[in-house]
This record gives sequence, structure tokens and C-alpha cells, in this order.
Amino acid sequence: MHGVGILRLHDDINPVASDANPKCISLPPLVSLPHCQTQIVTNVSLSSLSPEEEDCVVAVKFMGPQLSYCRPSAQGNSKWFNIRIANPCFFSSRVMFSKKHNMFRIPGAGGQLIASWDLCKDEHTPKFQELRYHYLPEPTEAEREVMDTCLTSEHMVESQSTGETFLVKCFRQTVDGIAVLQTKAVMVFRVTPKGNAVYTQDIGDLTIFISKAEAFCVRASSFPGVSPNHVYILDVMEISFFKLADSSITTLTERIMAPYFFPPQNIEY
Repeated sequence: MHGVGILRLHDDINPVASDANPKCISLPPLVSLPHCQTQIVTNVSLSSLSPEEEDCVVAVKFMGPQLSYCRPSAQGNSKWFNIRIANPCFFSSRVMFSKKHNMFRIPGAGGQLIASWDLCKDEHTPKFQELRYHYLPEPTEAEREVMDTCLTSEHMVESQSTGETFLVKCFRQTVDGIAVLQTKAVMVFRVTPKGNAVYTQDIGDLTIFISKAEAFCVRASSFPGVSPNHVYILDVMEISFFKLADSSITTLTERIMAPYFFPPQNIEY
């Protein structure tokens, strides 16, 4: 965000971008719906790697009921389309683009509902899918006490290599009474097209990455040093490695200036 109600896209993460003349795409001024706000952004999601592609859609989820999207390639004709999400379980959720379904999706808080929009076709009315959970583990009394004091966040992740969709629930707790959160537990579910969320401790050769950026996963065997069947978590004061097989967590507490994981990209030199 730059200024009041101004959103710009930069190519800062491109290692071959020009330092002297970086690319910057200014989007039209944001418009707040009645009883909504556009100052606090939950996250931003793009339907393609380059906002300059003709069909690229930029979706912005704000804290509260508003979701906005536009097409940057429209240049002078680019404008925001604003959608109100009535169900409060989506107010703090993150939007993600599903390449598999060619639509934007948002998991509701608690992970009971998934809202989907085909914004590429200017679909303004969401479709809701209710999740049915299977094979939930029975936590011990100590685990239940910890989880009851945690804040929960839901992240949807798609594997481009296997075609699977995962829902990751992260349970985070404040550390030493200060406003810093640390991951205490993670649960991973395979989500089927029919809305079955099946708890799993085995995602094979895949590794899931969760940070302030959009979550993603890769084949660990394609990237030396990446451990398979893990969830990597990065935040402003945390680097955590969650091993699905035994639900163990290794955490390093240190300040991270840029808490972002980004998916692999094909870069032309």
C-alpha cells in the first residue's frame, strides 16, 4: 500500500529486475464499500505470475467483509470490482488463486466452509462448499489445553505436480506474554472435490511453505536441502519446521525482516 487507498505492484523479488528502473504498476484507487475498510489488507493474490498478462486478475482481501479485484492489463480502463462477503467466518481469511479450478478461493475461519469465485469471468456471487472432516486425531489432555489457547489460521495449498489440494491449520500461541506468535501445532488435510477433508501425516515427497506470502508446495526431491513431508513456516519472529510423520516442530526464534517464501520461478536472463 502506498499513500491512502493506493495499491502498487513491484517486481522486487525478480533477481534480474533493474535496480535503477524497477517495474511498478499502479492500480486504480481503492473504494471502500459501506461499513468496510481498505486500509488493512489480509493478502493479495494474482491469477498468473505476471500482472501484465492480458487475463491476469489481482484479488485483494481486506480485513472484514470486502474482497476487491481488477485487471492491471486494462491500463486506463482498469477498475476495482468490490464484493461483500456476508459470512463473518471469512473476515480474517486469505484469498488464494486455484489453478486447478481456475478460480479464487477463501477458507473460512474454523475451516468449515470454502468460498469460491470465478473472478476471471466477473462472477460476483460466491459458491460455498462445506467441508466434512475425516480421521481427526484425538489429542491428549495436554495437547488440547495448548490448542485451546491458540489462535488458528487456515491456509489452502495446491500441488501443481500431483493435483492435490491441502488445507493446513496452524495453531499459534503468544510467547512470554508479548505480541509475538509461535506455532505450537499443525494439521494437514487432503481436500477432495466433494468436500471431504481427510487428515493426513503423509504428503509424500511434497513440502508445504507458509509465510506472509501465498502458501505453496513443491516436490522436495527437486530442491536439494528441502525435507519432504514437512511444513515450513516463516513469520516475523519465527522459522518453524513441522514434520508430519510424528507431528514434531523445530522452531528458531529470530527477527525476520522479510518473512516471505516465494514459489520457484522460471526467470529469463
